[in-house]
Amino acid sequence: MDLLQDTYILEDLLGWDAPVRARARARTRPKRYLVDPSLAAASLGVSPDTLLRGDFQTFGLLFETLCMRDLRVYASANPLLGENSIRYYRDDFGLEVDVILERNDGAWGAIEIKLSENKVQDEIDSLLRLKDKVLKNDKSQSREPNFLMVLVGRSKYARISQEGIFIVSISCLGV
Repeated sequence: MDLLQDTYILEDLLGWDAPVRARARARTRPKRYLVDPSLAAASLGVSPDTLLRGDFQTFGLLFETLCMRDLRVYASANPLLGENSIRYYRDDFGLEVDVILERNDGAWGAIEIKLSENKVQDEIDSLLRLKDKVLKNDKSQSREPNFLMVLVGRSKYARISQEGIFIVSISCLGV
């Protein structure tokens, strides 16, 4: 693992220690991502045709890796974001959020990543559960998230859900 990290092939994504005083322990063990999804595709020997013919689980994992790569690049160009500003959240109750972006001043936002829009409502529900959990404890003096977003592979248009969650295609981030 050290060799893969030293040669910039593998990157750790650290867990987010949410400002929550809850009985459920947040898991902060790092998740590992290859820096480029094409490395995973090549090592698995999967072609674009294989993925498009129905291996959507693998396709979704590769898409998540692609999004993580792009988000890290965008974050590195933002002076308000530090080196470890991108994290993930998971607790013992099964609540998991793919990306937490946290600025140096403590402002934060959360992103769920999905290849398609089929399960956008499930992701909206997860984001709202995280927001409620973080804001539930008055003693933690937690801030409202600056944004909550579902990042999808393809969408007809970027929009805001009835709950106030951004639904954005990955192609919109570079604009």
